[in-house]
Amino acid sequence: MLRFDANITSMYGKLPVTEALERAKADGFDAVECRSPFDEPAATVAAALDRLGMRMVQFNTPMGDFAAGERGMACIPGRKAEFRESIELTLDYARAIRPPQINCPGGVAAPDVPRAEQEALLAENLAWAAGRFAEEGIRLQLEGINPVDNPGILVGTAADAMRVIDAAGHPNLWLQYDFYHNQVTGGDLVGTFLRYRERINHVQFADHPGRHEPGTGEINYAFVMRELDRAGYDGWVGLEYAPAGAVRDGLGWLDEYRAGI
Repeated sequence: MLRFDANITSMYGKLPVTEALERAKADGFDAVECRSPFDEPAATVAAALDRLGMRMVQFNTPMGDFAAGERGMACIPGRKAEFRESIELTLDYARAIRPPQINCPGGVAAPDVPRAEQEALLAENLAWAAGRFAEEGIRLQLEGINPVDNPGILVGTAADAMRVIDAAGHPNLWLQYDFYHNQVTGGDLVGTFLRYRERINHVQFADHPGRHEPGTGEINYAFVMRELDRAGYDGWVGLEYAPAGAVRDGLGWLDEYRAGI
């Protein structure tokens, strides 16, 4: 049986983390993930989770100036010290919130630096960070983020991510597999999932086009969920979609899945 968590950043807009947690709980979720918890003190977020009887499955490491288009710093020459400081901040939050995993966005490629050089830097930084998280018993992940929605991104596909993971060579570095991003970059969703299954720690759902809930687009999520079950996938499924309407009104697909078990 698949385990689903709500991505409170995508599902509940720009609400503060603690308010989004309240909304997610009211909509029936006991587990969540988010892009960033760093706008509120770690102790405040941890206390809200405890009070609501919820768990935070994961969050991202700091991504730099998100509004300006930054999507991480790990691949950017000259920012190694800043990246390492961001990992220490993430560890401070992780010790309070205790997620089992953390996602590290690779970043947008610098146009004047050879790609191979940036991938090597990313692999080096991720290997170091994976070691730091291993000390806390937390898995570190890298994700392919489609370059259509995120122009210039260095790691744009699952294959890109796996190439960097292999280069890093650290056993605590895993692949986060997002079905939406992989639909944008080429499809073969289940085949690609099975190809990398042994290194996939977390998957995420959103339909395409629109990045709304399953059932609103072209992805056959009934088939995808059956195949995940068949493959024995036991990680979390992050619902990283933007609801087409009210969150609760768009959860019929989840009720149908659970009713069919």
